[in-house]
Amino acid sequence: MEFFIWLLILLVAAVGLTAVARRLNLPYPSLIALGGTALAFVPNAPEFALDPQLTLALFVAPVLLDSAYDTSLRDLKRNWVPVLSLVVIAVGITTAAVAWLVHFMMPGISWAAAIALGAIVAPPDAAAASAVLRRLHLPHRMVVILEGESLLNDATALLVYRIAVGVAMGVP
Repeated sequence: MEFFIWLLILLVAAVGLTAVARRLNLPYPSLIALGGTALAFVPNAPEFALDPQLTLALFVAPVLLDSAYDTSLRDLKRNWVPVLSLVVIAVGITTAAVAWLVHFMMPGISWAAAIALGAIVAPPDAAAASAVLRRLHLPHRMVVILEGESLLNDATALLVYRIAVGVAMGVP
C-alpha cells in the first residue's frame, strides 16, 4: 500500500510541475527533471524496485506513443536519410563516449558492460525534445528531423543495449 501512495504522490507532483512549467512558459521536462533530482535528496524516502518490463510498459511506451502520434509519417519519410543518420551516429557516438569514459574511470569493468551503460544513457527523451523544439520556432524540416531522431533513437539504443548485455552475459 505504501508503494501505491508514493506512486500517487509522484504522479500528483509531476502534474503539478507540468502546470507550473506551463504557467512559467518553460518546457515541462526540465522542471520534472529538476523535481526528480530534488527527490533524490529527500531524507528517508523509500526505495522502489520496479520490474523493468513494467517500467517499459508504464513509462517509456506511453511517452513514445504520444510523440509518435504527433509525428507526421509523410514528413518522416521525406527526411528519412538525415533522421536515420542522426539516429545511428548520435546514439553510436554517445554510446562509445560513455563506454570509453566508464572503462577509463573503472578499468575493471568489461567493454560489453561499459557499452551497455552507454546505450542506457545515449538516447535523449522524445517528449523533452518535442517540448523544447516547439518553443524555439525552428524551420519545419529541422523540427521533423530532430523529433524523428528523438523518437527512433530509443530503438537503436535498446538494440545496442540488448547486444551488449548478451555479450556481457556470454549469451551466443
